[in-house]
This record gives sequence, C-alpha cells and structure tokens, in this order.
Amino acid sequence: MLAIGLILADHRDQRLGALRSTLAVLVYPLQLLADFPIRYARQTQDRMADEGQLRNQNAELKRDNLILSARSQQLVALEAENMRLRDLLGSSFKIGERVLIAEILAVDLADSRQQILINKGTNSGVFVGQPVLDASAVMGQVIHTNPFSSTVLLITDADHALPVQVTRNGLRSIAVGSGPGRELDLLHIPKNADIRVGDLLVSSGLGGRFPPGYPVARVSAVGQVPDNPFTTVKAEPSARLDRSREVLLVWTLSPEHHQDALSRSEPAFGNPAGSRSATGPGKSAPRRGTRRE
Repeated sequence: MLAIGLILADHRDQRLGALRSTLAVLVYPLQLLADFPIRYARQTQDRMADEGQLRNQNAELKRDNLILSARSQQLVALEAENMRLRDLLGSSFKIGERVLIAEILAVDLADSRQQILINKGTNSGVFVGQPVLDASAVMGQVIHTNPFSSTVLLITDADHALPVQVTRNGLRSIAVGSGPGRELDLLHIPKNADIRVGDLLVSSGLGGRFPPGYPVARVSAVGQVPDNPFTTVKAEPSARLDRSREVLLVWTLSPEHHQDALSRSEPAFGNPAGSRSATGPGKSAPRRGTRRE
C-alpha cells in the first residue's frame, strides 16, 4: 500500500523527482559492482589475445583507418557544399553536432517497457529528451537523468513515437514502438502510398527533438486490411538494441535552444521529463495514448 501510494503521488504531483535522483545516486555503486564481472572478463580476454592476432588486428585497423580518412575528406567537402546550399535556401540549420560515448549498465526489455541505463548523467551534461544512438541508427531518448547515470527509453517502447520519412520518396509518417514485438508500426499510411519492403526510414526532424537524417529502421512488412483505411506497415529497427554495449549521446542544439524546442513540442507530444502527463504538475493525463517523440 505504501508503494501504491508513492506511485500515485509521483504520478499526480511529480514531487518525488529529488528522492528518485538521490536513490539512484545511492544505487549507482551497486550497478557498477554488477557490471564489474563483465568488464573484468572482457579485459582478461583482451589480455589473452596472442601477438599474431594483435598484429593482424593492427594491420586491419590501419587499412580501415586509411579508407575512413579518405571517405571523411569527401564528407567534409560534401558537408561544406551542403551548408552553402542551405545558406542559399535561407536555412537556419547551421549548428554542428557533438557526441558523448556512454556505456550501458543495465537493460530492461520486459513486455511493459523497453529501457536501458547508461553511465552518464547530468555531471556530463546529459539532459532529458536527448537523442541516443548507437553505431548504426537511432536507439531512443533520455527520459530520466541523475548525476552519474541516465535512463533511456528505446524506440521499441510502446510509449515512444518518432517522426520518420522514407529516403526513397520522402514519404512521412510516425514510427511507434510495439513493445514486446521489437518492431515499429508506421501510422496513417494511405493505401495508395508508395512504400515497399526494404525502404530505409530516417528521422525527419519535424518534432524538433531528433536531428534529421539519422537511420531509424527498414520496412519489413506491408499489408492491407479490408476494414482499415490505412496500410499496415511494420519496420525493423536498424539499431542493435539487444547487442550494443556503447551508445552515443548527441547534442544538436545548445541546451537553452533545445529546451525551448522541447517546451514548444510538449503540448503535442507529452512531457519530455518522463512523466505520463503533458499538462504540467498537478494535472494528470491517461497513460494510454501518450507518446514520446
């Protein structure tokens, strides 16, 4: 009964944020202790690699580094050209991006939620609503922050929504998580829309929270239901949600500008602080139908 009372108080008034942050700081050493065996096993395995393997890996890394360096030079030129074109079009997108690498401490992939815990928090500049990626694609966004750790809501969570578009033709939609299915559902796709299995979906940037152009998923199934006026579209996330060990925290705007963008999008897409309510403290909203974008 005490637990239920605390849940209701937190849901209605959001007064337990400070207590939750304090408890997270106290639990953080236990999380590091739980992660120690995996980290120690990995370090031991690295030490046991023989000299021949290290030489081969070194040669491969040098070769890959040369290839990537050549490609990066081309990308720099393309980025400069893109910025010139945006200037000609009067675009205001002139802010570069920086990233921070974080490690995953814990994973919660239950039927009711899809979340991970990372080892970076407010002491590293992490903020609620911050986009999180892995080496392949978008993974999710930060919903809770503490001084030393943060909770990330994955894009497969049933309460997560993300504006996307098809790279082949620019078709826009909203990709929502399906929970245990580990898939994304695309909403409101007309039956005459040009969408195919294998189409790449990228973030459109329309919500002001996720930067545009990042890979999100690939269309895995397209179907028609007679009584449904829209096409049923399933997509498989491109991020390695169940295998990634490190993630990237992305800054695309200054914190002040980012918070302004979040506040402008709150009435339509919910409270970025992880609350189920989009109406502010003292008011509650039903859990069903709430989406994070």
